[in-house]
Amino acid sequence: MRIGRVGIAIGVAMVAVACGGGGGGGDDGNPGTATPTMAELGRKLFFDTNLSSGSNQACATCHDPDKGFADPLVSVTAPVSEGSVGGAFGNRNAPTSAYTSFTPQFGEVAAQDQTPETDSKYQGGQFLDGRAIDLVEQAKGPFLNPVEMNNASEAEVVGKVQNSSYSADFIAVFGADAFNDTTTAYHNIATAIAAFEASAEVNKFTSKFDAFLAGQYTMTPSEQRGFDLFKDAETAKCANCHTVGDTSEESLFSNFRYYNIGTPTNLQNPAYIADNAFVDEGLGKSAAIDASDQAAERGKFKVPTLRNVELTAPYMHNGVYETLEEVVLHYDIQVANLFITPEVNDANIAAEMNAGTFVGLGLSDQDRIDLVDFMKILTDGFF
Repeated sequence: MRIGRVGIAIGVAMVAVACGGGGGGGDDGNPGTATPTMAELGRKLFFDTNLSSGSNQACATCHDPDKGFADPLVSVTAPVSEGSVGGAFGNRNAPTSAYTSFTPQFGEVAAQDQTPETDSKYQGGQFLDGRAIDLVEQAKGPFLNPVEMNNASEAEVVGKVQNSSYSADFIAVFGADAFNDTTTAYHNIATAIAAFEASAEVNKFTSKFDAFLAGQYTMTPSEQRGFDLFKDAETAKCANCHTVGDTSEESLFSNFRYYNIGTPTNLQNPAYIADNAFVDEGLGKSAAIDASDQAAERGKFKVPTLRNVELTAPYMHNGVYETLEEVVLHYDIQVANLFITPEVNDANIAAEMNAGTFVGLGLSDQDRIDLVDFMKILTDGFF
C-alpha cells in the first residue's frame, strides 16, 4: 500500500469531509452512480486551464506528466515558466510535482541528526524554499500568484470551480454546502489537488530501478557501477543527500533538507536580466523561518528528488545546467576549479562543496558516465 507522508494531513481532511456528507469514493446508493474520489476531483482541477486569469494555464502546464511533472517549455536560456499573463515570469525553475506528497511537513531537523557533512537545520515543506508547510498549502499558492495563474482572489477561483463542468463532483465530494464559504471551498480545492498529487498516477514507482528492487531488472555494468558510486559516502557522496532505501517508497532520492551547493548564477534568469544584482537567497528569505535564522540559511534550497530526473531539465533552482553530465561536473570539477561564480558565495556553501577548500571528487570520465547512466534508470514507465 502506497501512502505518502502528506497522506496524514489529507486523511484528516477526508475524515472531516465524510462527516460533512462527502465520502470521497464508493457508491452513493443510486444504481449506476458513484461518488468521485478526492483524487479524481483533484485531477480535474489539476488539468483545468480555466482556473487561470487568461484561461490558458493549469497546474499541468508547468507540471506536465510527459515531462516528469515538470515544465516542458523551459530550457537553460528560458529557465523560468511563463505565467498566465504573457511576459510574466518568476525567478525559479519549476520543480517536479511527482513524489512531492512524500515530503514531510516543514520543520527543524532534530539536533542529534545534524552532522557536519549534512549541516542542514531544516527539512521538508513545499516549494524550493519550504515556505508552504505541506502540499495542501502549496496548492493554494499558484492560483493567486501574479506571475503564475494570476487570479485576483480566492473567491475568483472558487467561482470558476462552481461554474465548471465538474462542479457536481466537487459537491459530491465536499457536500451540498461545498461552495457556501469561500475560505473553506478554496482550502478544499487545494486538498483535492494534493490528493491527486498523492495518487499513483503522479507517483508511479515504475522505473527500471523499481523493477531492480523487485528483482525484475538487471542493471547494465555501467548502471551498476553508477549505483555503487552513487551510494559511496566517501567518493561520489550522492546518497548522502539523495538518500536510497531498501524499497521503492524508501528510495525517494532526497533527505528533504536544505543546502547551499554553490549553484552558479544563471545569466538567462529573467530576474537577473531585470536586475543583474539579483541574488536568490532561498531558505534565507523564506517566510518559513525566523528572521534570526536568515543569515545562516542564506542560499539554501531543498534537495530535490532524482526520480524522473532524466526528463526534468534544466537543473538547479535557476535552471543553469542543461544536462545531467553538467550537474555531475558541478560536483566534481566546476566548483573545485572555480569555473563558476556561485550565486550566493559565502560561508553557507555546504562543507563538502566549499569553493575555498573543495578539491573535487576525483571522478574519472567513466565514473561520470556511469553516474548519469544510473540516474537515467530512475525514469518511470519501464513497467
